[in-house]
Amino acid sequence: MDRRSLVKNVGLAGVLAAGMAPAVHAQETLRWRLATSFPKSLDAISGAAEKFAQTLKLMSGGLIEVSIHPAGELMPAFGVMEGVQSGTVEMALTASYYFTDKDDCFAFGCAVPFGFTARQMDAWMEYGGGRKLMDEFYAQYNIKSLSAGNTGTQMGGWYRKEIRTVADLKGLRMRAGGGLLCEVLQKLGVQAFNLPVGDAYQSLEKGRLDAVEFVGPYDDQKLGFGKIAPYYYYPGWWEGGSELSYFINTKAWAALTPEFKAMVEAAAALAAKDMTAKYLALNPVALKKLLSERVQLRAFPRELMDAGFKAVMATMAEHEAKSATFRKIHRSLRGFQHDQLLWDRFSEFRYGSYMSGARL
Repeated sequence: MDRRSLVKNVGLAGVLAAGMAPAVHAQETLRWRLATSFPKSLDAISGAAEKFAQTLKLMSGGLIEVSIHPAGELMPAFGVMEGVQSGTVEMALTASYYFTDKDDCFAFGCAVPFGFTARQMDAWMEYGGGRKLMDEFYAQYNIKSLSAGNTGTQMGGWYRKEIRTVADLKGLRMRAGGGLLCEVLQKLGVQAFNLPVGDAYQSLEKGRLDAVEFVGPYDDQKLGFGKIAPYYYYPGWWEGGSELSYFINTKAWAALTPEFKAMVEAAAALAAKDMTAKYLALNPVALKKLLSERVQLRAFPRELMDAGFKAVMATMAEHEAKSATFRKIHRSLRGFQHDQLLWDRFSEFRYGSYMSGARL
């Protein structure tokens, strides 16, 4: 009896019992390294990377293992993009706007001043053409992108003195996030610096900075900025919702099977949702604790917000005039944002305005 007839008549179990099955070759485990732009102490962000790796290992039955390396372990915080681009590491978890020194279009993958909220960013990326536009841009740097989660609307930072008017910004030395924010703040008279967050506290403590902005209460409380600069301002009009990204080397991505690609995408989506939910849950708790420690919470004056908006639009126009790619992506973003703001007038904005005054 030949092998095919045997399988038909006695079944696979019988073949296995008889020791006649074809040789099965165990698939070799795929091992990737993921470098982040953040210290491990920022557990909402670092925890998302860990959740991504753990989920991917479970989904693949142990066939994909991703090791996580915080800023400074394999490369500097702002060196991770080049690490992915060159193939030194297969992945990075970062904020794309850290790399606007390479090209200002990197800002669109994370946040631009007076830009999207978290949910608007998600909608633009997945259904408004944002992901396609950004991956077309990232391709020249050998990068494929996936969402890593969103911090939500951020705070406006910590200041040694009160900011009552635009004039109070003149000469202020400030650590500001990446992207176009430094350019905008400079138009308002600020000396703005894009520093890794790990260097910000020391610079503030030693008097080299007058102000620092990072994310929001949960992270800021851990970093201890309020001990030196007690005035905590809101809102962070430059980051309505900061999208973090997984950067993946395009050669490493292309080498994955369709099944592995689907697993990576699914694990990233789960970890991204977890990060955003964690920030939303923990920020109010941290804010209450900060207030109990006599942090001085302040709203930015409307005059300053208006001046900031004017400076943002001028900055965007300057970059549009210099880059067709910048113009294309920016016009896509603002067009989508216009419709989102229209819908918000009748949905979340109206609902939120009522609920903020309701007695629960």
